[in-house]
Amino acid sequence: MTEALLLGGVLVACFVAYNVGGSTTGPAFGPAVGAGVVSKPVAAGLMSVCFFAGAWTLGRRVVDTLGRDLVTDPSLFTLPVSVVVLFFVGAALLVGNVSGAPASTSMTAVGAIAGLGVAADALEWAVVGEILAWWLVSPVVGFWTSVMIGRYVYPRIDRVVAIEHTDGPLLAVERSGPMPRPAPGPNTTRRELVGTAVVVAIGCLMAFSSGTSNIANAVAPLVGSGELGMDRAILVGSVAVAVGSFTIARRTMETLGNDITDLPLTAAIVVAVVSSTIVVVLSAAGIPASFVVIATMCIVGLGWGRATRTVTVADAVRGNDAAHVSVGALTAGDDSPTVGDPGPGTASATPRSIGDEAAEDLPEASALFDPSTTVRVVVMQNVVPVVATVASYLTFQFVVFA
Repeated sequence: MTEALLLGGVLVACFVAYNVGGSTTGPAFGPAVGAGVVSKPVAAGLMSVCFFAGAWTLGRRVVDTLGRDLVTDPSLFTLPVSVVVLFFVGAALLVGNVSGAPASTSMTAVGAIAGLGVAADALEWAVVGEILAWWLVSPVVGFWTSVMIGRYVYPRIDRVVAIEHTDGPLLAVERSGPMPRPAPGPNTTRRELVGTAVVVAIGCLMAFSSGTSNIANAVAPLVGSGELGMDRAILVGSVAVAVGSFTIARRTMETLGNDITDLPLTAAIVVAVVSSTIVVVLSAAGIPASFVVIATMCIVGLGWGRATRTVTVADAVRGNDAAHVSVGALTAGDDSPTVGDPGPGTASATPRSIGDEAAEDLPEASALFDPSTTVRVVVMQNVVPVVATVASYLTFQFVVFA
């Protein structure tokens, strides 16, 4: 009976990890695939390797937080209890995928475990308070960091990473020396090579950050129960993520950006770097983080920062002009390819100074966000974790423990 229950728990954990691979490969490598830099199989392979690296290193700390530190008595994580908790996380993923607005697995996992802790009167409120505090602070940090980047350095970043596709292969094999070695293609420019390397490296960073945070959502309850060792759990979860990356992630990489936003490639890179860095830092501290919530605030902040380039600080203080604030500014004057459109495009030769950009050059927010889709995503991101927490509490209070 125990073996069958453990097998069921592992299968549910694999289901959660499988969906993590499917939902996070697109955000990580969608820009690279959309720009024609790497193929979908190569993106899935890079996702698998980098996710495992993040899970094997910093991911252990988040597993410990969810599987041991969130409740005062880790022995609560019996095998049946762990299976029930994983069921709520998997059900949340299923509801999110069906609705087209995936829920945060980190927030849902914490909510399901918190429901268990409250029902058993064993919740470690100090740890919960720390996690909630960081959930409030991290999006604010991402927002203001992106505001500063959008206002002061975005045009220069665009000049560096804008990919200008040339005819022929990006890389070729040089056979003139004693050993064959990779070399730039016959028409490959330095900008194309640097831009390609940057996009791929950032995709790897996002995959690594996903591993540091998301592996705990799939395996922490089983590790907390003592029925599955940390190393084995990380291996099993990472394999399931890889399967998801090579299968259902192909669709997410194709459709990335066509519902909520049509981000320029440079904007997608900035959002990825800021969001991933915050997630990695929080994971190193053992804090489970929601990448989607942080990334959303980064998109808004970056657009806001771009919009404020129409007016200098001195003019704003004197009241001579008012900044036209719109997240749609991300698309203003940007001819570089978007995430879903690998068109050639070139960045402007010389970025305009702050105050030189005209307000009429900034399109409305609807050019960047679809309002109905955005509302659905925001609602799902908040409602699903709450529902999982309440359902977990009621289940443990009146069914399991009773």
